[in-house]
Amino acid sequence: MQIINVKKYSIYISNSFILKLHNSKDLILFNCSESLQSYIITSYLKMNNLSTIIITNLDINNISGLLGLLSSLHSIGRIKELHIYGPKGLAAYLDLGKKYSHTNFRYMLYIHILSNGLIIDHFRYRMYTFFDNYYFNLICITPEIAGTFQMGKAIKNYIFPSYLYSQLKKGNIFILPDGLILDGIQFINISSQGSKFMLQFNNDYYKNFSQNCDKSMVL
Repeated sequence: MQIINVKKYSIYISNSFILKLHNSKDLILFNCSESLQSYIITSYLKMNNLSTIIITNLDINNISGLLGLLSSLHSIGRIKELHIYGPKGLAAYLDLGKKYSHTNFRYMLYIHILSNGLIIDHFRYRMYTFFDNYYFNLICITPEIAGTFQMGKAIKNYIFPSYLYSQLKKGNIFILPDGLILDGIQFINISSQGSKFMLQFNNDYYKNFSQNCDKSMVL
């Protein structure tokens, strides 16, 4: 799991970042600040790989770039569906924005209201949210992916389905009569360990931080 912090590329104080899961091209975007789209375009990330957008609250710094990003996805010919999770009022904001700009999207856009508990049950990850008036907590869990047996490599070594074949799958080591050593680990792709990721937003903290920055000098 890779966390790409785009906050330093924003001209505003924002909570935007991108979560990239291993063994998957999908990108999960958290909040969409004004300058986020330009960062994606100039980086190695592919905009069309965005599968999910999560908006933690309707603060202007978190949604100011959302309509522009959705329009850009339409312009590049996106056809696969996109899921957006956010608080109540997000759907109304997007509808008003589309009416004002006379824009429709050619891809299916699904808007889900955030609630406590499991919100995304994907075969590659599960995502839970817990929040109240002061905190927004998110937990993302990815399962362990077991290594696969390299059947082609076994056949090249003249190993065919048998008792030896099944034992090599378990990672056991054998010494053949001619002295050849067969290490089962060498016939198995490396497994991917699962991971857990927890994010916590303190709404009051970011509000106070923003107010303090306006009155302070940054050296």
